[in-house]
Amino acid sequence: MSRKKKAPVTLTNFTGHLQTVLHHKYLVLKGCWAVGLYRQGLLHDLSKFSPTEFMVGARYFQGNRSPNNAEREDLGYSASWLHHKGRNRHHFEYWMDYNLHAKEGEQMVIPVRMPGRYVVEMLMDRIAASKVYRGSEYTDADPLRYYKTGKVEGFMHPDTEELLEQLLVMLAQEGEEKTFAYVRRHLHK
Repeated sequence: MSRKKKAPVTLTNFTGHLQTVLHHKYLVLKGCWAVGLYRQGLLHDLSKFSPTEFMVGARYFQGNRSPNNAEREDLGYSASWLHHKGRNRHHFEYWMDYNLHAKEGEQMVIPVRMPGRYVVEMLMDRIAASKVYRGSEYTDADPLRYYKTGKVEGFMHPDTEELLEQLLVMLAQEGEEKTFAYVRRHLHK
């Protein structure tokens, strides 16, 4: 079995990916700070600077979508994504665990309810990613639209799913200002 040769890392892709990651982190920081999540805003996505994630981003950088999708197309999976989701609590995929009480025919791996502060960070992550990739064409409906196109049943705890969808719909219908104000008021409940 022959192994594919990896695409080279160019200086253009390296700097393009670095700028994209920094811009994304800035937007998440700004959103998190607007709702009082100061620590999460600062620490968001630090794993993207690890060699496992950063070099994949630099190798597969395109500027208009996640490099993880290009890696997935090339290799059949994304090592960068597997690394990322296992270290960042704002991804619902992080919150999967074994069902110790599963009977035959039941789901062995189940979603766990995410704490609200990580759901809010996930909201900020989706807003920032949409702003980065949509650029000047971004609207507050984009994060909801993106969520709906990638939604897979059974991978998110129903309570987590309900809260995220509520916030994404509110964002699409009422905008950032009202949605962030709502999050500030209800963050600790």
